[in-house]
Amino acid sequence: MDRFDPAQPVFDLSGSSTVLTQQICDVESVSGDEGLLADAIVASLAGAAHLEIIRDGDTIVARTNLGRAERVVIAGHIDTVPLNANLPTRYETIDGEEYLWGRGTVDMKAGVAVQLKLAAELTDPVVDITWMWYDHEEVSNDLNGLTRLAANRPDLFAGDFAILGEPSNSQIEGGCNGNLRAEIRTFGLRSHSARSWVGDNAIHKTAPILATLAAYEPRQVEVDGLVYREGLNAVGISGGIAGNVIPDEAMVHVNYRFAPSRSGEEAIAHIHETFPGYDIRIVDLAEGARPGLDAALAQRFLAAVGGEAKPKYGWTDVARFSAMGVPAVNYGPGDPLKAHADDERVRVSQIEDCEAGLRAWLTGAV
Repeated sequence: MDRFDPAQPVFDLSGSSTVLTQQICDVESVSGDEGLLADAIVASLAGAAHLEIIRDGDTIVARTNLGRAERVVIAGHIDTVPLNANLPTRYETIDGEEYLWGRGTVDMKAGVAVQLKLAAELTDPVVDITWMWYDHEEVSNDLNGLTRLAANRPDLFAGDFAILGEPSNSQIEGGCNGNLRAEIRTFGLRSHSARSWVGDNAIHKTAPILATLAAYEPRQVEVDGLVYREGLNAVGISGGIAGNVIPDEAMVHVNYRFAPSRSGEEAIAHIHETFPGYDIRIVDLAEGARPGLDAALAQRFLAAVGGEAKPKYGWTDVARFSAMGVPAVNYGPGDPLKAHADDERVRVSQIEDCEAGLRAWLTGAV
């Protein structure tokens, strides 16, 4: 193949998944600018006669239609957060381990590379497979490619089990915590700060809210054999008008990560119970997802990958599949702690392990 050109990319899917990761990462695709990468994915799969290719905006679906008794959906997003002098990619060796360094290597183009390579190569899998590569995951839900695809083609989500290639150190992470954001407001009376006694300071009234958060002891909740850690934290605070004015309003922005045993409505109720009497506005709510490991397909997958399944503490799109009745897990190369980091880097051995685990499971080798 000619030297790879990220400005006019077509991927060589016969090469290693690590080289493919590097090529995919070097095609810049910050949220809102995924078109070139989406074009390259379609072009690279053009010769795959075993796949039906469907495009919705910059979301690409490739699926087999072999009449298998079971269908698996395997998805990954193709966008990244903004760059910060971390492209093009490069290789690094740290403590004897080889890493691929650069934006998107962890979140989550290494997973996309593994999926894309297997999509091209697995012409006779033991299950039918729906591969999804979608845009706008790193921004608001209304822009998310899966949100749009679910509205336009909900039939494409049909399956018995789903895998999202979010970074999980190439180990299975089941389900995910739910995510709630709330604005808790306090109110007072404006006055000149030289005569503060005639006013009522709304910022001072946030002190009990902050004290409650500082003393809060989050739960650890076992759900279907996995222990999820919750968290309730202030993530922002605002208030104030001018340097000589007693403020009449202040707001504490609170983030609640709740175990998937608790519904969104129950999470809202918990916020009101924890902060009684306050003006509370729920500004974002995403349901969690149970682990999804009790299905027979999931058990076979766990056997193929090996290791011990862990909980996913952050929210991911597995919750979207769970809400549609499809049990789902996270499985992809990369340390989640390096997602979005300026020194984002993925261990090469994890890319290889992820490919081997998926290949063994999808071909029935394990």
